[in-house]
Amino acid sequence: MMLLKNAKNVESLIKAVDKCKYDVYLRSTDGREEFNLKSVISRYVAIGELCKDHGDEFEVFCSSPEDEGHLMQFFRELSEDEEEQERKSA
Repeated sequence: MMLLKNAKNVESLIKAVDKCKYDVYLRSTDGREEFNLKSVISRYVAIGELCKDHGDEFEVFCSSPEDEGHLMQFFRELSEDEEEQERKSA
């Protein structure tokens, strides 16, 4: 399970999920809502509802450890991109 604090690039997250073989879930931090991001319809509903109701804080987790590597790489790249943006704006 990974805590995602800022998902400005949702399209990149979806691309990372598409590389996964098994189910990937997006869940509100209170645990009341959970959506399977492998379902195209569910992913759009999930992102809209969770961002609206819970701000920019939600969890992403995989049903397979194999897929965690794909998403960990996405989060590393996202973090590096954000750090670079901060350096440029400073």
